[in-house]
Amino acid sequence: MAHDAPRQKMNEQSPKDRVHNFNEVPLGYTDEQAVAEASRCLQCKKPPCVEGCPVRINIPGFIRAIAEKRFLDSIAIIKQTNSLPAVCGRVCPQEIQCEERCVLGKKYQPVAIGYLERFSADYEREREHLPDIEPPVPSGKRVAVIGSGPAGLTAAGELRRFGHEVVVFEALHSPGGVLVYGIPEFRLPKAIVHYEIEALKNMGVKIILNRVIGISESIDDLFANGFDAVFIGTGAGLPLFLNIPGENLIGVYSANEYLTRANLMKAYRFPEYDTPIIKGKNVGVFGGGNVAMDAARTAKRLGAENVYIIYRRTKNELPARAEEVHRAEEEEIIFKLLSNPTRFLGDEKGRLRAVECIRMELGEPDHTGRPKPIPIPSSEFVIDIDLAIIAIGNSPNPIIPKTTVGLTQSKGGTIAVDEETMRTSKRGVFAGGDIVSGAATVILAMGAGRKAAHSIDEYLRTGQW
Repeated sequence: MAHDAPRQKMNEQSPKDRVHNFNEVPLGYTDEQAVAEASRCLQCKKPPCVEGCPVRINIPGFIRAIAEKRFLDSIAIIKQTNSLPAVCGRVCPQEIQCEERCVLGKKYQPVAIGYLERFSADYEREREHLPDIEPPVPSGKRVAVIGSGPAGLTAAGELRRFGHEVVVFEALHSPGGVLVYGIPEFRLPKAIVHYEIEALKNMGVKIILNRVIGISESIDDLFANGFDAVFIGTGAGLPLFLNIPGENLIGVYSANEYLTRANLMKAYRFPEYDTPIIKGKNVGVFGGGNVAMDAARTAKRLGAENVYIIYRRTKNELPARAEEVHRAEEEEIIFKLLSNPTRFLGDEKGRLRAVECIRMELGEPDHTGRPKPIPIPSSEFVIDIDLAIIAIGNSPNPIIPKTTVGLTQSKGGTIAVDEETMRTSKRGVFAGGDIVSGAATVILAMGAGRKAAHSIDEYLRTGQW
């Protein structure tokens, strides 16, 4: 196929159907579509797309294997550096990473690297081809990984490849971190996350659930119990709030709680799963990132008549992925832009009934480089809502930083590390992901987990700190 051929579009559920179910929206490539798309790749000698990938996948290599119909070879190539390919193929912002650097994209549309990664991973999973892993030569070293989100799972997979015994400690009753509690089923089916985790278990990674390190035992206890190194990947699970009047009314959720109830605790399958959730007829979602889109689209599926995204800048500044914004628009989510909430209004029973907002205009760029939103005096207006979901971000989980002697924190409650090695101030302890960076993307957390695993391996081999 010619390199200038149009990029293969992926089929997806129609908006009118998908708002009534929690099934995945994009349906994946057929074998023929994948081969056609892979054939567009230029096979660059010095591929800039790899430089744009936080885990440095051999992108031309796996794409060539697809073009040659060697589908299982393609997934083997991806898994050399990426433990969670089916996840990344779905939730990674390829458009600002690998695909943004694609040479073909300078003249035509970039190769659909993310769709092809998803295809490879799905091809393996749908044929139940969990490869037999040759166990690595045991190193005799034990590593504790705290948190089973993207950073922890990636670090665990890499460390197993090096031959170390790995035990992952997870506070919740299901592994996966934000992949299972934060991202909805229609964007990332949980069966896919569980498959990727089974692949890690197949490598020999041990996962212990319902164990909160920092409460049940400390990091020093882990060392006393025979672990040689510790990786902290506890994420950013502490929700931020608006700090405006009325935020304690019944019907005001953090996006964390709302999505955890809906996703991890399966509230959308009530009464099969006995998880209560306020469904809401008119729902206000505050924020403009992927989490806001996830919450708004979840509320729509739970039966809301009107769902509003209330955001203080314009559509150009929305931090969410363009395709997630597009899908929200297709699902008739209503965008109230240049609007900022000032207070929640309740009824005599303490239940939310409305939100007062003020109109905004954009001024000069602030420290983020985006134009600063400025309130327009006397422009207040009211939107009737009976459910509010606050999706303005999360701060790092504070349990381990507060309970670990000798662990230096940075501004905002993150753990301070050496950026090159992911070492903390405490000997033998490494950290990565949102607990270090603050709330960021799945793939950046994975990149940090991979970098930390290589540093941990060097530390365990040399003993040098």
